Amino acid sequence: MPHTSQDITPANIHTLIASNQFGTFFGIRQKVLDEVWANLTAPSGNSVAYISMEIGADPDVYNPVKQRLIDLESTSSMDSRLKGFIKKLFQGPEKIPTYSGGLGVLAGDTLKSFADCKLPVVAISLLYRQGYFSQIVDSKIGQIAQTVSWQPEDIHGLYLLRDPHNPGQPLQLEIPFYNAENQTLTIKAQVWMKMEVNHSLDFFIPEILLDFSLPDTPEPFSSAAGRLYNSESSMIKALQRRMLGTGIMPALRQLGFTAKTFHLNEQHGVIAILQLIAEELQAALGHPDLGLATDQQILAATDKVAQRTIYTIHTPVKAGHDRFEKSLYAGISHKSCQRILDLLARDEDNPHTYNFTTMAMTANRAANSVSRLHRDVTHKQFPQFASKISAVTNGVHHLTWISDARAAVFNLFPLLRNWQDDPGVFIKLEALAQDPKFRNYLSQAWQKDTTILFDFLNTMLLRHRNQKLETWIDPPNFFSSLIDRNTQLNPEVFTIGFARRFSTYKRADLIFDNLDTLCDILLTNNWPINFIFAGKAHPADEPGKSVIKLILDYQKELHQKSKGLANLIFIPNYDMKIAKIMVAGVHAWLNSPKRPLEASGTSGMKAAMNGVPNISIMDGWWVEGYHQGQTGWKFGLEGPVEEANLSESPETLLYSEDSVSFYQTLPLILKEFYQADNSSPFLDKAIMNLTLNIPIFNTHRMAAEYLSKYELTLPREQEEKMRSFGNLYNSNY
Repeated sequence: MPHTSQDITPANIHTLIASNQFGTFFGIRQKVLDEVWANLTAPSGNSVAYISMEIGADPDVYNPVKQRLIDLESTSSMDSRLKGFIKKLFQGPEKIPTYSGGLGVLAGDTLKSFADCKLPVVAISLLYRQGYFSQIVDSKIGQIAQTVSWQPEDIHGLYLLRDPHNPGQPLQLEIPFYNAENQTLTIKAQVWMKMEVNHSLDFFIPEILLDFSLPDTPEPFSSAAGRLYNSESSMIKALQRRMLGTGIMPALRQLGFTAKTFHLNEQHGVIAILQLIAEELQAALGHPDLGLATDQQILAATDKVAQRTIYTIHTPVKAGHDRFEKSLYAGISHKSCQRILDLLARDEDNPHTYNFTTMAMTANRAANSVSRLHRDVTHKQFPQFASKISAVTNGVHHLTWISDARAAVFNLFPLLRNWQDDPGVFIKLEALAQDPKFRNYLSQAWQKDTTILFDFLNTMLLRHRNQKLETWIDPPNFFSSLIDRNTQLNPEVFTIGFARRFSTYKRADLIFDNLDTLCDILLTNNWPINFIFAGKAHPADEPGKSVIKLILDYQKELHQKSKGLANLIFIPNYDMKIAKIMVAGVHAWLNSPKRPLEASGTSGMKAAMNGVPNISIMDGWWVEGYHQGQTGWKFGLEGPVEEANLSESPETLLYSEDSVSFYQTLPLILKEFYQADNSSPFLDKAIMNLTLNIPIFNTHRMAAEYLSKYELTLPREQEEKMRSFGNLYNSNY
């Protein structure tokens, strides 16, 4: 029988220290480290390299190692080495700010499920010493981006790997880059590893993070290395993609990893595929001068590499696809690289540009969208690749996003036994739908999570009020001018949550398009309401930042026009911890994108993991998660996907049409909340969310669908388990 976290006692905590030639690690046993490493370095290459520009997995949201030690309630009799690990675990910082939003959090959730399912996967990304950015919000100015300061050395579970040939020295890669004259510039990178340990502490996924921020790194590489999605220039943006893609194969080979399958989580790392194509060409030609290769030889090499590549496309929005001027790329790449790009990365709309999405679409054996509707959109955008584009609807890691209060309820009922390992058991929950005990416990857990959210909000608002006296920052919330010990936000008031990246197509301000109509609904029925908003706009996205400013500007007018019935609150510096508090504590989750530009939208899934119903446009995942109204409400225009629907121009964003639909739907929702006994319709929808949506929109099921594309060989018992997860849902039906 395998050892699990339940075998750990205060007396044998030291067995969670393991070492190999690259370092000493805490949180797993030596046998686990050896087995994972052996699988990833096996000559068979029966493993996957998962490539992502960002990975979001903050330890303050999910940390099974820390949770197990908390459960033990004792860490006595420790040697000095163990004390060092324990101190970092309990006293060190718990933020790894190297993600910007949904794409990175999805990557982190995916890797957690890969770990839970014990799949042989290694992840590769970049380590950004300046992270993404810290968001300050001033009511008069709007969003202010502040550079993040963090020290990876201080984070539990994040390790600087050492050079096995030079004890005491960090492992460094020497990676060649080229200029317009084909001259080589060698840039060094350190290698970090984050261990994504599963909840039973008997498996982990290594996340390899390449750190180019070294003292001797020259400009502009140094600028490209420091901050996620640094777009101060096209050159910096292009270099950042090259640093990710070019570093992948040297890192894998230095560590001995032999993965034969590469999974591109978006096209940011597609340069790694270009490198593999170049290697295939060199082998076929027998010499390194790839400029002499014919188109047929390049395409033949591409076909070979494509058999090893899986590609997930995440957005139909043009800004999400990397395009670079050929003239720019000529200055930072070898001519042989340009030769391949000329053939594989053509941009039909702009012949002077390389389109990396086109290249990723070309060089794969399977491509997938992230929802059924997104599949249809992607077919329309890339008709030449439609035959190989299927859907793998996104999910979220249920162990991360289900609140502690809800988890405690699930633990009480034998029907849900083993829910931590198998999200499919929630299908059985329909048998408890009318059980008074279950309904009462679930309602109490929801109220507890709402109290946690409102304690957080009221504390924040008081802090913002004091902030005005202490700093130059005007509080981002009008309510801070009203709050005192006797005037605070009320958790019994119906509360809608919205937390997204602030892009214009997501239309965060849609429901405030006509404040008079909105306030009339509330005043006519004396219905109070709270709107809780959070999210960042990319620092270079001026239209996105203007939407945040609009939200701030609406606060006072909304409060006054509604005679105090409506409060609009903005939470600055949104991160995973805030997200977990929000998705469990609100009464409904809002999503209001322009259909069909929302490819998936995982924030609503996180709410559904807690039973919280959604109020959403029929876009992305909600087309699959709506279930004829059993799990929430829909509003807005539907209809077929047409080319015109894909426009992001302000005049095409359908504000008036879809806001009118929201104003027609909102009274029905508020009536159910305020006039029903114990808000029973909300509890009904909560239970149906748990029953219908947890089994579908979890990353265990998603991992099973990807596994069918990976073509890995697994032990029979593990294969059967993954098949059971895959049977929960088929994204293409």
